[in-house]
Parts: sequence; structure tokens; C-alpha cells
Amino acid sequence: MEQLKHECGVAMIRLLKPLSYYREKYGTYCYGLNKLYLLMEKQHNRGQEGAGLGVVKMLARPGSEYVFRERATGSGAIQEIFDTVRPAVEAVHLNEHTPEWVEENAPFIGEIYMGHLRYSTTGRSGISYVHPFLRRNNWRSRNLLMCGNFNMTNVEEIFSSITARGQHPRIYSDTVILLEQLGYALDSENHRLYRQFRDSIQEPELTIAIEDNMDMANVLESTTPMFDGGFVICGATGSGDMFTLRDRHGIRPAFYYADDEVVVVASERPVIRTVFNIAGDDVKELMPGDALIVSKHGEMSIRHILPKGRNERCSFERVYFSRGSDSDIYRERKALGRNLVPDVMKAIDNDLRGTVFSFIPNTAEVAFLGMVQGLEDRMNDIKTDQILEAQSRGELTTDNVKEIMSQHVRIEKAVIKDIKLRTFITEGESRDDLAAHVYDITYDCIKAGDKLVAIDDSIVRGTTLKQSILSMLDRLAPSRIVIVSSSPQVRYPDYYGIDMSRLAEFIAFKAAVELLKDTGREYILTEVYQRCIDMKGCPDEELANCVKAIYEPFTDEQISAKIAEMLTPSHCNAEVKIIYQTMDGLHRSIPGCPGDWYFSGDYPTAGGIRLVNQAFINYYEGHHDMR
Repeated sequence: MEQLKHECGVAMIRLLKPLSYYREKYGTYCYGLNKLYLLMEKQHNRGQEGAGLGVVKMLARPGSEYVFRERATGSGAIQEIFDTVRPAVEAVHLNEHTPEWVEENAPFIGEIYMGHLRYSTTGRSGISYVHPFLRRNNWRSRNLLMCGNFNMTNVEEIFSSITARGQHPRIYSDTVILLEQLGYALDSENHRLYRQFRDSIQEPELTIAIEDNMDMANVLESTTPMFDGGFVICGATGSGDMFTLRDRHGIRPAFYYADDEVVVVASERPVIRTVFNIAGDDVKELMPGDALIVSKHGEMSIRHILPKGRNERCSFERVYFSRGSDSDIYRERKALGRNLVPDVMKAIDNDLRGTVFSFIPNTAEVAFLGMVQGLEDRMNDIKTDQILEAQSRGELTTDNVKEIMSQHVRIEKAVIKDIKLRTFITEGESRDDLAAHVYDITYDCIKAGDKLVAIDDSIVRGTTLKQSILSMLDRLAPSRIVIVSSSPQVRYPDYYGIDMSRLAEFIAFKAAVELLKDTGREYILTEVYQRCIDMKGCPDEELANCVKAIYEPFTDEQISAKIAEMLTPSHCNAEVKIIYQTMDGLHRSIPGCPGDWYFSGDYPTAGGIRLVNQAFINYYEGHHDMR
């Protein structure tokens, strides 16, 4: 319901055969480019602020371009990029060039393809921040094309280490800083090989020897251990080495597939399955701390770069962001819905016959199916009890059985996501009025006085609920509206790739603060502020998330009730209840991805703890626009 800007999407392809092979087998030199386009389009959900394409041509002649890059901003960036590339590519086919000419000269047709979908995680936008980034050099093995799905929590530390060497990055951002760090390590690897071969090999064979013996594991091992954050970093050198590295906790996802024709990397498993028409078992997860490396000669290996940390695979990734076509994610989201049934039954006073169930489009649909299945099981239990009771009274007749069996869970599509409206009027009230019409309702789908339950995947800020959804649902004249979140209360910012960095944005945090005020415990805010100040100089092992104390005096139910009170419009006639998934329900539904710092405040790295404490300092001091 509330669109979140989140982690980006990556895609990489390494062709392992000559281009002529793909022309002969698949009818086009553009096999790799076509597959990259599909990988990017099918991950469009992961980034609609910008996109980038990079291609490395390993057999280009000296004096001709061998690293191609195209980037664009906006929701139509993928199409814009490929529309720009298309004329040059089509000319290759129209002129029927020889395979040798294509290998050496055709633009955007090469051996390594890199694609990136961008969602800003820092509020920064513009073409300067769109991946892939490119570090140029006159030596092919020192050119570095890089993209990633990441957010670093210790940018200042990394920046200081770079400037201490005398480097001068052009932009203060984690992407540029990582590019410079990796670029420096790439230079060092080149120097190592130069020293190794300079006494026995002369130019130009010396350059070839350096390219042939590059060890990308050395590059990664010398740089990445100081990275604190969640990341999947992809890179390619101008000479043909390629890598993808995943953070040691597995916070951000990465999957790969390899055969004798291609090596493929993407952020989502089902995307690779669909684009290459392969079985699920053929797509492997890149494990935390590991790097997939493909050498210039096409040799693939998995190298252990970072010590494996505690499993912190992101649960919110499964709840909200990933494509639901993945079989595991589909099953998990249904389980999230089913686990909510006991609380839902309590909220409707066990009155299934007098309640209509719906969902808030579109990502909550799978959780809705799971909830309905759980409700149907409850309905079957009720029917069984009614039949046995009638039998015990000697009143079991065919008509009675038919009447009992005719009972069903009442399902309606009460909420409709309407067209995306352009809020071209900028004045506050007018803009809010237009924004309120993003959703609409199906009129007369319930009877006056019915209870209405609507499930959503998450309730983070509550803005859309207050400005639109609840008012619209109230028009249906239900006696009670129950809004259900398939995820727990989002209480803490994320610092690993999702644009949720300010405490003041979260309705759960606002509710807890209001409860502190209501109960005369506002002094806790000052105590937490002072602890956050004191914590700033602590070593990593002594850090603690001080913000947890804001929530500790209250139960989840008390906070949910306060959220309902705060979000209910003044003109709403229906009683409003809000139910959140429990932490236990989350972990039972998604056992393989226990990373839950959004909900629990248990950050997987020290950088996350430092930043959440700083976020509270900013909040307390009134700097709401800062992290």
C-alpha cells in the first residue's frame, strides 16, 4: 500500500563461447544483450528511478572502444537505454558483417553484460548516481565497471581510508567510494603482477601476462573486509575478469546459474529461471561472504572472501520486495497470512458469518490467500461442530446439513488500486486530495453493519491509510474495519538498502512516543537521547540500540491500538482495529531469513546500531530531514 524505495536489482551475464556460436545457435549476435534486457525488465520492481547498462568487448582492436555504458533516469529508464542502443545493434544485422568484424567492432555486443535497476536509498537522484560506475584507465586490466545493490553504514570510515592515501573522490557517496577502493586494489594487483613478470617478459607480452593472471580474489580480499553494510557488488574489468560479492551476513540476495554457454547473476531466483527456462535447482544461491569470479578465460569459481557471519538474510525482502513467483516466497507469504488467523478471529469476535474479507492491492494478495485458507479451516471446524450438535439433538436433516454446508468465508475485492494519478497541484490540501484517490472501493460489496477485514503486506507510515483507505472503506458502512499487516510493526530504520532511515516516519514510533506522553513517561525520551550521546564513542562490541527503550513499557497490542487511534479519520463512523503480524509468526513463516532489524532493532552490524542511535539524536534535536 505504501510504496517503499528499496534495494536495487543487479544482473550480469558472461558469455563463454565466441559470438559466432550464439549467432549460429540462436540466430543473433545479440543473445547476451537480449537476455540482459529480459533480466532487467523482470526485476523492474526493484528499481524505477534509473537503470544502467554496461558491456565489455574483450576482442576490440586498440584504438576502438571496448567498455560501453548507457544510463538513464526515470521509470522508463530500461526502455530508454535499449532504445538508444538498438540502432547501432540493428545496423550490425542489416549489414551482415562477418563474425570477426562483430567481435572487434560492434558496439554493445561483447562478452560481459552488466545491468542495474536503481532505487535511491539516500534521497540522491540524477544520472550521476545511476550505476554502473566506470573507472577509466589506458590499461584494459585497470578499467573497472561496477554496480551493486548495497548501502554502507561506515562510509565515513572508508572515505577516511581513501583520503589518507591521498586520493580525492569526486563525489561523497558509498558507490563512488567503493569504486575507488576497489580501483585502488585493482591497481595494486596490476602492480603485483608487473613486478612478478617484468624481469622475464617484455611488452606487449607483459601486458597480456598481467591480464591473463589477474586474481580478483586478491582484489576483493584486500578491500572488502572493512565494508560494513548489506551488499551485492558486481564488477568487470576491461580485460574480461568478472566478479559478484555478497556481504558476510547475506543481507542482500544474489543468485547465479552456469553452464557451458553462460554464467548469469541476478538479484532474484525466478528471474533467472524464467529468462533461461531452467529448473529451480539449477539456480544456486551465492552464499554469504562468497564471491563468484569468472576469469578472462571464462573459468568460473566460487571463492570465500569474507568470514561467514550470522545468518541475517532479510525477512522484509521476502514479505514485500521479492517477486512472488518464487515458489519459496509464495509459500512463505501464504504462511504469513495463515498465521494471522487467530488474531483476526479475535478481532471479529469469531463472527465469520458477519464479516467480509478483502486485501489491499497488489502485493498483499498472496498473504490474503493464506489467510483465507486458514479461515476456511476455521469455518470447517464450525460446520463440523454444528453438524455434531444437531446430531446430538436428533435434529440432523438433509435441509439442516445443506444450510450448515452453505456457510462460507465471505470474500470480496473491496479495495481497487486505481490508475496512477499525477498530483500536479502542489498545494498541500489539494495534493492530499488527489493522492487520496489512488485507491477506490467496490460499492455495495458488503451489507451495512458487516465487519470488514482488509490485509496489507505492511503498515509503515500509515499515511495512505489515514488519507485514503479508511475513509473509502467507511463509505461501505461496515460496523468495524480491521486492517491486518502481514509483517510486524516496522519500528526501526533500515541502513542496508531500503529507504527507511528516519524514525519520525514510522507510525509505530510515533505511537510509542504518544503513549509515553499519555502515561507521564515522556522523560524516557530524554534518557534515551542521553544514552545515545554517551554511546557515540563506544567500541563496536559495547554498542547497544538505545531506541529499544522507547517501546519497552508497552505491549505490541497497546501500540497497535494507539496506531489505530492515530490513523482513524475524525469523520470515520466504523470502529477501527489494526492487527500486526507477531515476531513469532514472522519467523515461523520465513525460517530461512531471520534478519528482522526493522521490527526488532537487532541490527546485524555495528554500523546499523550507530546509525539508529544517531537517528534518535537527530529526531530529538529536531533534525527530521537527517538520518
